[in-house]
Formats: sequence, C-alpha cells, structure tokens
Amino acid sequence: MIRACTSDDFTDIAAIINDAAVAYRGVIPDDCYHDPYMPEAELADEIARGVQFSGYEVEGILTGVMGIESVQDVILIRHAYVRTAQRGGGVGGKLLKHLFEQTDTPMLIGTWAAAEWAVQFYEARGFLRVSQREKGILLRKYWTVPDRQVQTSVVLACERWRSR
Repeated sequence: MIRACTSDDFTDIAAIINDAAVAYRGVIPDDCYHDPYMPEAELADEIARGVQFSGYEVEGILTGVMGIESVQDVILIRHAYVRTAQRGGGVGGKLLKHLFEQTDTPMLIGTWAAAEWAVQFYEARGFLRVSQREKGILLRKYWTVPDRQVQTSVVLACERWRSR
C-alpha cells in the first residue's frame, strides 16, 4: 500500500535511506559518501524545506520511500530508496508511478552518475538524461547542492519537461 508518510515515520524514513544508500559505498566518489549517508538532522532539514515523502508499506512495515519537492515550476523526485532486502520487487516503480500520476507538473530527478542502476531505473520509466550543459543549469536552479555533486551527478527529465 502507498501512503503519505507522517512525522511518526521519521525514524523509518531515515533507516530506509541509510540502509539503501550503502549501495553507493565504493561507487560514488569517496568524498561524497559518508556514514550515515543522511544524518537525521539533514533529513529533518529536508522535510522542513518541503520534501514530502510517500511510503510503500507491506504488512504494516515501511519498505520504501520517495520524496517530492515542489520548486518553482517543477516537481523534484527526492530521496527515493527501498530497503535492501526488498530491492528489485517493484516498490520503487510503484512509488514513482504513484507520484507521477498525482500531478501534471514536469518532474526532474537528480542522481549520482556512477549509480548506473538508479539511472537505468529512471530511464526504464521514460525519464531521459538532459545534456551536460543543461544539467549544470538545472542543478543550480532547482537544487541546493555543492559543486562537487553537480560535477558527479546527472539530471533526468520526464516527457512533460521535454515537451514544454
């Protein structure tokens, strides 16, 4: 079942993100990976800034989360993670489809370029990478990320973005 996450889910959201982000260890640049990947204070800041999480629940247990953030004229997909034990079971695809169907607003996704599985996940669902030049412009316009992350990331856009 997909549902909106509440403040009661905060600890589970943090646990899911940090469990799933272990996949980045040794893949993304070492200076970009830290443990925990997202400290609770950082997660709290993200939520306070407006990231709204939806969760996929199985038998009362949250197994995946995906956030959205409305920024200017787009929706950003933020912090999409599935517990390692449930990965590959369709949870992420169901969450993305659910969030995509909730709005007509163009969606953008930023992720690590080296996380090929993540890039392929979004591409398999109709998102396409923007050019390197456009990536830098978009990351600076819609996200607040350090230059190092701009250098090592990709941005993918949905058809709504590309056809506007």
